[in-house]
Amino acid sequence: MKSNRPMHQTSWILLDTETSGIKAPVYVVELAAQHMRGWTPEGAPFRCLLNHNAEIPPEASRVNGYTREILERDGEPPRQVYDAFARYVGERPLVAYNLRYDLDEVLRPEWDRLGIAPIGRPGFCALNLTQRLLDPVPAGNHKLQTLRQYYRLPERGAHTAPGDVETVADLMRQVLRPLADARGLGSWEAISAFAAAPWFPSRIAFGKYKGRLFREALEDEALHDWLHWLASADNPRSAEMGRWYLDRLHAEVGVAEAEAVVIEVGPGDSGELVLFRDPERETLRQCVAGARARLADLEAEYTREHHGVEVLRFELFTRLRPHYERRDALRLQVQYRRRFLDTLILEGEEEAEALAPDYAEAKAETEREYEETATQAADTHALSEEEAQELKGVYKKLVRLYHPDRYAQEPEKQAIYERLTQEVNTARDRGDIERLREIAEDPNGFLLRQGLASLDFSDEAELAKLRALYATLQERIFGLLDELERLRESGDYELYLLSRKRPAFVQEIADQQAEVIGAEIAELEAEAAQLAEEIEGLTGADDPFGD
Repeated sequence: MKSNRPMHQTSWILLDTETSGIKAPVYVVELAAQHMRGWTPEGAPFRCLLNHNAEIPPEASRVNGYTREILERDGEPPRQVYDAFARYVGERPLVAYNLRYDLDEVLRPEWDRLGIAPIGRPGFCALNLTQRLLDPVPAGNHKLQTLRQYYRLPERGAHTAPGDVETVADLMRQVLRPLADARGLGSWEAISAFAAAPWFPSRIAFGKYKGRLFREALEDEALHDWLHWLASADNPRSAEMGRWYLDRLHAEVGVAEAEAVVIEVGPGDSGELVLFRDPERETLRQCVAGARARLADLEAEYTREHHGVEVLRFELFTRLRPHYERRDALRLQVQYRRRFLDTLILEGEEEAEALAPDYAEAKAETEREYEETATQAADTHALSEEEAQELKGVYKKLVRLYHPDRYAQEPEKQAIYERLTQEVNTARDRGDIERLREIAEDPNGFLLRQGLASLDFSDEAELAKLRALYATLQERIFGLLDELERLRESGDYELYLLSRKRPAFVQEIADQQAEVIGAEIAELEAEAAQLAEEIEGLTGADDPFGD
């Protein structure tokens, strides 16, 4: 390859693997790759399943969907796959979203195990490039699927090798390329060197200054002293980090703002990505507007889906309540009868009989919990089409209240703000549109009705506060994307989707669960009866834990 060849003329390989898990030996079960020219895919992709005739742990199958049976049916012999892969790659450099893992920890050990010569040559790590170009990303979150959702990139199929290759290609073309161009990274060599250079997050990730930008040390003497302390730490990595921050401070005095480049989802429904250079007050206002619009969309989406799952859970609870109550009553009986017998043998009859009031209290508490859940279930209804549509408008108003750092130096106001935030989150989780609407329309009126002082929710004007607001909005967006991902990966969410497609499915699930619970009840009844008989045989008195 010629030195400093322009990126758009450079041919390279983007790859991804799916594996059998993390326990050695790690087998590649799916390999996907794409020829790239510059930032753009070129030609047909490569994709193969590999059959190693090895067991695939259940936890790995749950992530990638591949079992030994599927691979034995659809997979190809590994050497045959790697022969084809070698022809596809040629002498091109290899790039992956986590190159050290895919190449150094997965592919090279597998090639050594199979006696295969190394294929291609190392390129740059796409994760390293992403971390540096998007810095500072809130909370250091560079998960591929989180970035895909944040930048509204196409959904390609998470946790599949071809899907992840396509998502990385989308990220590079639509997000990373404009940022690289803005930094003058026009050649393969420049990009590779930038991705490989020593780097630490601009936003400090730990300690007393967690969440602060290290550049703030130019104006904050205490933070500057802390960086010096970090640089003199005994731990080599901590010391390297501290020295790196101090070197950057000295090198960037007067030029840090000139390098500031931000890419953000623009306001509106188009999802268009907008590049902001040197983001001062007006461009930061645009960034904040875009982030608020994105956050409002996500909050509305999360509320709809989370509430839908809750409605399903309560519906199943209502249908299965008699079974649940009988099972839990038996569990409690068995628990206390076992404790009674253990105490009787070790400590005597008086100590054992003293467990009866504890049992009565635990039984009453369980009954209270069932009544509370039943009341909540009765008060929870599916959102109407009108309520679901209204959510977006409500959250457009609510996100203007979001600024958790605004009152950080005023404890009384911070406490009021946290109370308001708690009210919003509780209403969100319950799908309480009326309460959300009440807060959104008149937040200070709501606070006054709660006996609390009003707060200032006017827009920030100072540049530093705008930066802080933009950072906290991003952090909330990334946090909410993680919450959505966890929700959508849950079994309850899968049931919710199925119930929406086929309402009769709810009763089918209830019937299946009733059968499973019924089997457990039968076992518990047998054990409870046996324990009661043992108690009566030893004490000559009635069992104190009967119904």
